[in-house]
Amino acid sequence: MKKVSMLLILFLMAIGVTLTGCTSNNTNDKTNSENKKLAVYSSFYAMYDFAKKIGGDKITITNLVPAGTEPHDWEPSTKDINNLEKADVLIYNGAGMEHWIKKVVGTLENKKLVTVEASQGINLIEGHEEEEEKEKDAEESKYDPHVWMNPQNAKKEMENIKNALVKADESNKKYYEDNYNKYAKQIDELDKEFKDAISNIKNKDIIVAHQAFGYLCKQYGLNQVSIEGLSADSEPDPTRMKEIIKFAEEHKVKTIFFEELVSPKVSETIAKEVGAKTDMLNPLEGLSDKEQAEGKDYFTVMKRNLESLKAALG
Repeated sequence: MKKVSMLLILFLMAIGVTLTGCTSNNTNDKTNSENKKLAVYSSFYAMYDFAKKIGGDKITITNLVPAGTEPHDWEPSTKDINNLEKADVLIYNGAGMEHWIKKVVGTLENKKLVTVEASQGINLIEGHEEEEEKEKDAEESKYDPHVWMNPQNAKKEMENIKNALVKADESNKKYYEDNYNKYAKQIDELDKEFKDAISNIKNKDIIVAHQAFGYLCKQYGLNQVSIEGLSADSEPDPTRMKEIIKFAEEHKVKTIFFEELVSPKVSETIAKEVGAKTDMLNPLEGLSDKEQAEGKDYFTVMKRNLESLKAALG
């Protein structure tokens, strides 16, 4: 009996060890799954910044367009496409901003990839592109893609990004929602700052480097006159230069805006011709590594834009 009892005890102990081992492995698997960060890719800076804010420390975020690079005509490399095959989420603006997106996503074999067109659900405004741009897909060049320049549109893009992250990582839903709510509140405060500052300004005309501020102008009752079209890499012809100079003189425009990622030469030429000064208005298409290291982001740049507008129009 004692031998039988001892054998039974040893048998039960062996089962217990096995079960404990299984439970431990399952727990570790669950912990590893919960601790694994989402691999998120963004198409250019504004999308990168929004995703970073919502995703926080639950994601690893890679911006496809290198820092300080103008994104309109950028295209992904073979390495970028290979990286997307291992990604969890791809965030892009849409509305024609990324002319490469359909072709690239259509060739990916990554079936788990969650893609989000951040501008989905936003009322788009039509742009007016130059003739040479019309050889591109007509639908791509029909609309102004710079939706994020209206803070309320930026909030909608953050919401769409939040929903995509939740879809890819349901276990951290509350974390993503809390981050979204935090930044949505800051967006509303920023929107109020713009409205309060611009509502009492009588002069509403601004001359800008390229057609990137339509949504901002529509939101706050400003009138955008652009030297170049939707893409920032085109050069205005002599006729357009004369039109801009005439407009500046007739409307007493005292500031000609340029952008960080585009040569200020044309803006400086116009400013010199009409006796105006130049200043930067940033469309948030890309920030340098240095600027990001200094803590600049959507909010700091937009507040700097507001100060520039107040100085130019006040």
